[in-house]
Amino acid sequence: MANVLVTGASRGIGRAIAVALAGRGDRVAVHYGSDREAAEETLGLLAGAGHTVVGGDLGRPEGAESIVTAATGALGGVDVLVNNAAIAPSARRHHPIETVDYADWQRIWREMIDVDLIAAANMTYLVARQIIARGTGGTIVNIGSRGAFRGEPEFPAYGAAKAALHAFGQSMAVALAPHDIAVASVAPGFVSSERQAAKLASPTGDAVRSESPFGRVGTPEEVAHAVLYLTSPGAVWASGAILDLNGASHLRT
Repeated sequence: MANVLVTGASRGIGRAIAVALAGRGDRVAVHYGSDREAAEETLGLLAGAGHTVVGGDLGRPEGAESIVTAATGALGGVDVLVNNAAIAPSARRHHPIETVDYADWQRIWREMIDVDLIAAANMTYLVARQIIARGTGGTIVNIGSRGAFRGEPEFPAYGAAKAALHAFGQSMAVALAPHDIAVASVAPGFVSSERQAAKLASPTGDAVRSESPFGRVGTPEEVAHAVLYLTSPGAVWASGAILDLNGASHLRT
């Protein structure tokens, strides 16, 4: 049994990861940014006992610190960190370079870099340092994106942040291996979730599904299965890996 902190676990991929890890017997700290009610719903879905909910703004360094402090206090330490929380592409953050104004360009880049990259770096630092102090070893998994490799022309800040997150994870895999901490990343393609339901139901939904030769998009549960593997004792040798999880919709060379 491990003590796990999953960021952005109030719904979607984060919720599926929390449910899967609890089902394995882990104790889970369910992090949320603003929607405590949704986080409590996630908590109610978790098998076993000893789970907790922790809130905090990952976009602020002090917010990350308070989250780790709360999770550590509630669980008695954090062995596994899943950096899942992110600001995803949305209409409000649509920023193709040909049409977006300079003020919005600056705002969106800062928001996405702060949460999708720097927050994960801060969380990694804070959790890794307390694992090192305990000398117990542990695992960190970053949830990246296919967009880091395929490109995100209408959401370049998102693609850049996720590419940097993958690179950061590989740097940490090398830096933390002497402390018996494995670090890996998952790079999902398009995944069905509440916030993507409208797009999948729209006229563009078929085009999105056709990106994969399976004729569908991924599910949060499929991402959770990947995290289950990467956080298992048998996956230590996968440290440094970036696991493509996109239904063959984009093949790296």
